[in-house]
Amino acid sequence: MRNCLSSLLSRPKRLHQPIPSPPKPIISPSHQTQSQSTTMPPLRIANLGSSFAAGPSIPPCVDEDAGRSGANFACLIHQRIPGSSLTDLTVSGAILPNLTTEPQDRGGRIFPPQIQGLPEDSDLVFVLGGGNDIGYIGGLFEDTLSATWLGTFVMKVRGTGGAPVSTVDLDVDGLAARYAGVLDEIHAKAPKAQVLVVEYLTMLGSHVQPGKDVPFGEERVAHHKAVSARLLEATTKAVEGRAEWCHVVSVGEPSEDHAIGAPDPWVSGFSWKLFYAGGAYHPRAEGMKAVADIIYKKLVELKIVDEGEL
Repeated sequence: MRNCLSSLLSRPKRLHQPIPSPPKPIISPSHQTQSQSTTMPPLRIANLGSSFAAGPSIPPCVDEDAGRSGANFACLIHQRIPGSSLTDLTVSGAILPNLTTEPQDRGGRIFPPQIQGLPEDSDLVFVLGGGNDIGYIGGLFEDTLSATWLGTFVMKVRGTGGAPVSTVDLDVDGLAARYAGVLDEIHAKAPKAQVLVVEYLTMLGSHVQPGKDVPFGEERVAHHKAVSARLLEATTKAVEGRAEWCHVVSVGEPSEDHAIGAPDPWVSGFSWKLFYAGGAYHPRAEGMKAVADIIYKKLVELKIVDEGEL
């Protein structure tokens, strides 16, 4: 325990660094070759959002400060579509204003609002957010860490591992309005893009056993399930009136039987190792692949891609 605690507290802080340039689109050479034989122009994909889109702790890590994986759902979709390019702007811990108006500080590295890196000629934009605005994952960490003296001490020193705890009381309508504003800004920046709003994976589903799979009781499980329901309802409301260019990708319901405590989980529970790596209470690699499959089916339904590209 002494070694665990010292490793948690020994990570050096870094000084603020200049705002980095937006990432360049990723185009795999193999896809460039394949695209030459197609008649469709290459699909330009962008990915905006927080950790459930970025994929912290899932190898390979392509940006440690951002907590961004090279195997998140956007990367997996990009790999399936010949000739496509991907601009991945996701940053773990982001709240919705970090997508459009507010810079984000991650351990001394400042990330500009994600929309600044969004290519104006994007064809397809994935967006996932809103959970950090109401302390969804941060609340799970808060209840988990406060259950032990070690966790209580670590939380005082290190917080909730980069997952924000809610500081603003947003109801469904308030969160939906904030989310809708982000979607409208994205549409204004990339007007020809189809915007796919991806729901969060379910964390506490039908299999979870309070006190066993999570270190808190039934009352807090019910609370966190209510927070999740509020997030899903607000996400659906945010898309209303935008059907020509914006669509919800349903992930919450399909992942209900793959939550914490399930035989085939798509998300991770808590461990100190995962907490330090950024992967506790977050998607597993299996979950990212499942979400990519769900998104791809939506792309086929919308006739953005052919089923034969799978």
